[in-house]
Amino acid sequence: MTFRAILANRVDDATVTTSIETLEESLLTDGDVSVAVEWSNVNYKDAIAIFTPRIIQTFPLIPGIDFAGTVLQSGDPRYVPGDKVVATGWGLSQDHHGGYAQRAKVKGDWLVKLPASISTRDAMAIGTAGFTAMLSVLALEHGGITPQRGDILVTGASGGVGSVSIAILAKLGYRVIASTGKATEADYLKSLGAAELIERATLEEEGAPIASPRWAGAVDTVGGRTLANVLSLTAYRGVVTNCGFVGGRELPATVLPFILRNVTLAGIDSVNAPQPVRELAWQRLATDLDLAKLGTMVSEIGLEEVRGVAGAMLQGKVRGRTLVDVNR
Repeated sequence: MTFRAILANRVDDATVTTSIETLEESLLTDGDVSVAVEWSNVNYKDAIAIFTPRIIQTFPLIPGIDFAGTVLQSGDPRYVPGDKVVATGWGLSQDHHGGYAQRAKVKGDWLVKLPASISTRDAMAIGTAGFTAMLSVLALEHGGITPQRGDILVTGASGGVGSVSIAILAKLGYRVIASTGKATEADYLKSLGAAELIERATLEEEGAPIASPRWAGAVDTVGGRTLANVLSLTAYRGVVTNCGFVGGRELPATVLPFILRNVTLAGIDSVNAPQPVRELAWQRLATDLDLAKLGTMVSEIGLEEVRGVAGAMLQGKVRGRTLVDVNR
């Protein structure tokens, strides 16, 4: 039995090429659950994997860190043929064949059964970005940040994590401030639930180590100088989550927000989150995310278009979520 997939090959220390190939299912050897993949998506990590050898550890490999589809065969008693499932992170697109294919085979621990209200297409509109957004909201709640505590800032607001974070937080009753460098996205961000917008550049400049508080918490997707400024502007006993470093890996901050305001910096890891956490997050996504709003965030492409979209994403030219119909 054959299937279509994107196959990545390493050219040299700096370059990866991709091609659409017809492959044998016997290529998929590691895992006890076989899935007919229906949808995948394009994340920032996917874009890096497709162009550079920084993500994929074994070549050739099928990239794609997310997929959703229907179980075909299962050696895991938790799943039976016909189950609708989603997989995000783990070793996909690193050392295990990923989601840019019509077939996948993975360990049962890597899968989550989808809530009845979330279709496989919805699951990829959510994807790693939405899953990460939900983990961020859970971390804010764990730290005691309720809507009554004050505003929540979301950086990188027009990206996948930012967009879904705004939609979830707004539905839960939080007042959301969106940080963006794209003035043209104002209407889009407000449609998701943002009550206020601030210019991204104001958080990229060197600021005071601690300043008058502006928000009770934040979902930061940027890192670097932006994160340092977000921390300095966070109120007493506030919580700031971080899941990205497009603004830099270094954190040019001081300990003052932590020891004077008892601010918590919570790291968000979506790749290796244990299954119980994943199940909780997907259950909450089924109730706390307005799926109708996903329609304003998504566009659809086929396998042939993935590389072009990934290149545009690396240039900051993609907003919201890009879905991949692997059968197109």
